[in-house]
Parts: sequence; structure tokens; C-alpha cells
Amino acid sequence: MLSVQKNYPHIYEAAVRFSRRIQNEQVRDMFVKCSLNTLATTVQQTETDVYLITGDINAMWLRDSAAQVMQYLELSPCSPDTRRLITGVVQRQCYYITCDPYANAFNFTSNGQGHREDEGGGSDIVFERKFELDSLCYPIFLADRYYARTQDDGIFTDTFFAAAQRVLDVFETEQRHENSPYHHYRPTEPPELSVPNRGRGGPIGYTGMVWSGYRPSDDACIYGYNIPGNMFVATAMRLLQNIAERHGKSVIAARAAALEKSVRQGIETFGTVQHPVFGKIYAYETDGLGHYNLMDDANVPNLLGLPYIGWCERSERIYDNTRRFCLSPHNPYYYEGKRLSGMGSPHTPQGYVWPIALMVQGITSCDRQEINKVFDMLASTTAGTGYMHESICADNDAQFTRSWFAWADSLFAYFMLVKADDLSVIEKKK
Repeated sequence: MLSVQKNYPHIYEAAVRFSRRIQNEQVRDMFVKCSLNTLATTVQQTETDVYLITGDINAMWLRDSAAQVMQYLELSPCSPDTRRLITGVVQRQCYYITCDPYANAFNFTSNGQGHREDEGGGSDIVFERKFELDSLCYPIFLADRYYARTQDDGIFTDTFFAAAQRVLDVFETEQRHENSPYHHYRPTEPPELSVPNRGRGGPIGYTGMVWSGYRPSDDACIYGYNIPGNMFVATAMRLLQNIAERHGKSVIAARAAALEKSVRQGIETFGTVQHPVFGKIYAYETDGLGHYNLMDDANVPNLLGLPYIGWCERSERIYDNTRRFCLSPHNPYYYEGKRLSGMGSPHTPQGYVWPIALMVQGITSCDRQEINKVFDMLASTTAGTGYMHESICADNDAQFTRSWFAWADSLFAYFMLVKADDLSVIEKKK
């Protein structure tokens, strides 16, 4: 952590200061390690921006890189460290979007690394070209959160608005995917794990929502319209409209407003089902032709995390119904074991719970008992490492995937920061 203390002294001091309120020494150490792991292991600061890898893969995901720095807006929002870091991350994210708005992960330079075997794989700066709605929403989400905490308009550069126009172009095109130039197919993956029709997608009806090939897990969608992804689109478009209006970008504002309206109407019309146990709930995916995929996945945006992405309040009835479905055996990716109970993903082995899903469960909960139960599971299942993992066997926390997964570490710190008043392990401010 010496490099963090030297290069980001204000963030380091804020993390240590908060940790002194944690009454358990082991948890205190976990918080410091997890909150600063992104800075210690994944950041490459350049003269103009920040390249931020996801952890054990040397590439920058648009989604992961945004989620990896959210906790610094809670720890030290107005410090020069945080401003330099987050403006640098957003600047590079926007640059990447102008390079290829369909890609989800990028190389530091145009070095040709990544999945070169993919059909429709993109240019040499692209590490992976899986089109996921959240990839284009997270940079807007992060920039808006940064502005809300700092009132620093400097993050909204010409590159930001150039990227915003590319985002709008893609979302508008993918409302009618039959007119899209995009396809993506990986010959090394089995057909059942690939986007149907050799990467072009299966049959869909027009809904006003935006088509996507992949989920936030980087797994292929079964149907073309991912509902939580579209909810994130609607939220991001509302934020973009406000940003554009403040900066006199009336055309961008109008396009964003029209997209938000269309996507919201599509979700209301095509995105819900009447469940025999839980009542009216949101589906995870649909094709607009009457077919639905009823599940939830650990990756965010997901149905469990809708209040986190700003789609709704925790008290909304349909969300509450959906939440109860997600955290039940009716969700095929909900697992209960000797050590953990929570949501997993088809991206990882059956019976493996994702710490990220547990954190989102805690972040979106208003029940102090539930919040502390989730926290206790997280704090006691690191297999002695003191770090979070991608997924953990529900019966044995010594079995896990990805020991270096910075998004999970960052979200654990964020969870502790935003729920500090509810966590029994944290001394309350006097």
C-alpha cells in the first residue's frame, strides 16, 4: 500500500480514517485492503487519463472500471486524488467508446491482444467486442455521480459529448436490430453459449427497447431484450439529458429524452409477467414475441440491483415482488449452502454464490438484520485472503473463482461506506 499512500495520499488517509470506526480488527484490515486494491494493483495513470484493468485480465472493461472507483466518491469526493482518478477514467472510457461503441473491453494500446478469433471482433485496440448495454451506460452513470458529489463540470469534455453521440447512435440503431451492422460470434464457444444465428441474434419483435447480444456477465442473451440492461439505458438517458441541457447540447438532450421515453414504454409493455407466487414481476429477458426468461444474474445491472442503478425506489411494489423472486429458489441461479446463500450466475459453476450479488442485496436493503446477515457472510468467506472473489462455493469458501477481482473488492468497500449506519461492526458517529 506504500504506492497508494504516495500517489493517492488523500484517498489513503480517508480510508484509514474510516477504518478506525470498525470495531473488528480483521474487518478493519479487510476494508483498507479492499477499498484501496484498485489503486494498488489496477491503475495506470498517463499524462492525460487513466487506464484501469479489471484485475487478473489485462484489459479495461467499461463496466468494471466504473464500478471499481465508485467508493472513492464516498471516501474522499472533493480531493485532488479522486478528481484526477475519476476524470481520468471517464476520459479514457469516452475515448474507447469513440473507437468502437460496440466493444466491452479494450487494450491499453492498439496491440492486437484479446479475442482475435472472434467473428466481428473489431480493431486492434479492442480486447473483446461483446455488445452489452451497461458498457455504454456506466461511464454516464459514473460521470453524473462525480458531478453530483463535486459540482465539477470539467468532466464533461468534448470527448464526453462525442462519446455520448456514439452511444445514442448505437442505442437508436439497436432499437431495430434488423438494421444493425453488428454481429459477434466466437467459434471456440459452443452454440448454446453464443448469440443465436451465428452472432446476429434470434427472432425479435419491435418493443422500443434496445437489443443487446450479451449480458453484464459477458454471457450471451437468450432473448434479445435484457430488461435490467434496458432499465439502465433509461436511467442513463435521463442523466444524459440533464447533462446535455446544462451544457447547451439541445440535440443530444432531445435524443436522450426520446430514447428514455421509448425504452420505459417498452419495459412497461413487454418487460413484466404475472408470476403465480410473487405477483407482477420484471422478467430478465424477452424477445418481444411473448417469450420470457425468468431469472436473475449476479452481475450488475440486474433485477436485484434496480434501486442501485436508479431505476426505482426500494419500496416500489413490483420491485419488491421481483426481489423476493430473485432471492428464492424460483430463481434458477439462487443457491443456499452451508456457508453462503445468495445469487450466482451461469457464468460460473453451479452452486457458486457471487459476493457482488450479496453486496447489492445489502446495498438495496432497508432491513438492518438482512444487511448485517449479508455482511457477516461476506466477511467470513474470503478463505483467509481478506479479499473478495468473483464467486464462492456455497458449501465451502475455500473453493472460489478469481482471487484478483477488483470490482468485488471495491463494491465491498462501497457497501460498508453507504451502509455504515446500519452495520453493527462500525462505531456510529457521535
